[in-house]
Amino acid sequence: MIAKTEEDFNGLKEIGRIVAFIRDELVQRTVPGITTKELDDIAGELFEKEGAVSAPKSAYNFPGYTCISVNEEVAHGIPGQRVIQEGDLVNIDVSGSKNGYFADTGISFVVGEGEEVLTKICDVAKLAFEAGLKKAKPGSKKSGIGKAVFLTAKQHGLTVIKNLTGHGVGRNIHEAPDHIYNYNDTSDDELLKEGMVIAFEPFISTLEEQVYQKEDEWTFATEKSYVAQVEHTIILTKNGPIIVTQ
Repeated sequence: MIAKTEEDFNGLKEIGRIVAFIRDELVQRTVPGITTKELDDIAGELFEKEGAVSAPKSAYNFPGYTCISVNEEVAHGIPGQRVIQEGDLVNIDVSGSKNGYFADTGISFVVGEGEEVLTKICDVAKLAFEAGLKKAKPGSKKSGIGKAVFLTAKQHGLTVIKNLTGHGVGRNIHEAPDHIYNYNDTSDDELLKEGMVIAFEPFISTLEEQVYQKEDEWTFATEKSYVAQVEHTIILTKNGPIIVTQ
């Protein structure tokens, strides 16, 4: 989507506020002993209260209001009876729509006290997001975002997941540009445009660079790596990117 009008900006900011609020509420509620289904039920109540709709449920018939991934799960984890434990690495991804506008956000975090490496990848994911954000300027090459992410990971002895990417968003949950890679792909030299709305989401990995899809046909996971993600929906402007899911 290319945001052009005040209505566009306000609509994106409103759904951005809602999904960010739900994300932050679920992070606070993620404590040892709670199940991922119980967290997702909270999200469903909050979507209804805010007059918004879960994007994965409405667009793809996903079996949950949100995607909640734990430990070896990286993305699109299905909420269920899995019980959260102290030290788990959890990713909560919330996307939704209201009045025809969509926003997408996610965060990885450690529950309570966990392994030092888990805290490290969460911290580096935030650094990678900040580095990529500096390259998110109208007129710049889209590949510059991924290059900044990869270099940040490499500087900290880590790598990136290459087969999960960011994407365009705004009037649908997934739209053009189809991919915003987390590494420097020189074939991806499309120029960023004024008003372009994107979901930018670095995935920082301890070892592996590919995820596989589990038998549930939704969940992406790794064999022997931990992965952390940070995702925000941003509007590109000549005065700098606007993060609507801050």
